[in-house]
Amino acid sequence: MPRNILILGASYGSLLATKLLMAGHSVTLVCRRKTADLINRDGTEVRIKLRDEAGHRSILSRDLPGTLDAAPPEEVDLRRYDLVCLAMQEPQYNNHTIRVLMIKIAEAKLPCLSIMNMPPLPYLKRIPALAEMDLEDAYTNAGVWDRFEPELMSLCSPDPQAFRPADEGANVLHVGLPTNFKAATFVDETHNRLLRELEADIDTVRLDGKDVPVKLKIYDSLFVPLAKWSMLLTGNYRCITLGEPQSIRDAVHGDLARSRAIYEHVDAIAQRLGADPKDQVPFKKYAKAAEALLKPSSAARAVANGAPFIERVDLLVKRISHQLGMPNAEIDRTVEIVDRKLGERIIEG
Repeated sequence: MPRNILILGASYGSLLATKLLMAGHSVTLVCRRKTADLINRDGTEVRIKLRDEAGHRSILSRDLPGTLDAAPPEEVDLRRYDLVCLAMQEPQYNNHTIRVLMIKIAEAKLPCLSIMNMPPLPYLKRIPALAEMDLEDAYTNAGVWDRFEPELMSLCSPDPQAFRPADEGANVLHVGLPTNFKAATFVDETHNRLLRELEADIDTVRLDGKDVPVKLKIYDSLFVPLAKWSMLLTGNYRCITLGEPQSIRDAVHGDLARSRAIYEHVDAIAQRLGADPKDQVPFKKYAKAAEALLKPSSAARAVANGAPFIERVDLLVKRISHQLGMPNAEIDRTVEIVDRKLGERIIEG
């Protein structure tokens, strides 16, 4: 049965949208009016490399069995949707029109699956060791999440690496690392049946008889999505330097022993919270993947381009580590560098 999915964020969100469209579902992308007009006119294009193929395939939404539309937040009718996916950068939810839509989503009690790097606060409330921690300062505006019920919020580790090519339209996305979305279950089994239905539908998708990477994988553990934290603290945030940004590859492989130490410390933090080692990704596997990540992270690019705010998973992990009595000098140093770079932007502004 085709499902109606609302995705907030038309950039990274277009990757999950494309997989859902390939499986025959209907998707609405929430974005700025100009981008919505472009998508409604031309559709989306996601470029992805299939196994054993040298180049990227362009997958056009208008060629897929599902239906796609786009809308600015003020024009969304929530009565249409079975599931909401949160695919914007965390600071974007502080935009007034997005905040109004978020209030409506919370009041509608729709299940929400986040594919943000920054976990929504209601999701963290589902983890007993985090439920009473003071973590609000890591968020641009923690009040955005006040109305959401923890049992209606789940988290998906956004492991696939993708970016908008700088010289192309806002409806184009290039996938650099086609790994899987790994989602934790909801509390309500009705919502979990929906997730598993989408998982199975996406898994059957073929293109010219070939399997298409980037699957949706559902896990019973709340901690599987937290495996991304080790990657972010080891690679993504260390792309931000006091000078020019560096690639994820250079951030990780410039000093592999130091990178391993950071990675394993963040893994240990997750295990202290309740994660099983099997919930996590071995450092060796991450380091191998990082060899192909030749661009700075989205966070580093945003800082370099003058963004006043970015997602602060680095600060979130620092706050958790200190409250657990597990501080780490390298994590603290990363947070200090990011703070300084963002502070420079405030002064320049």
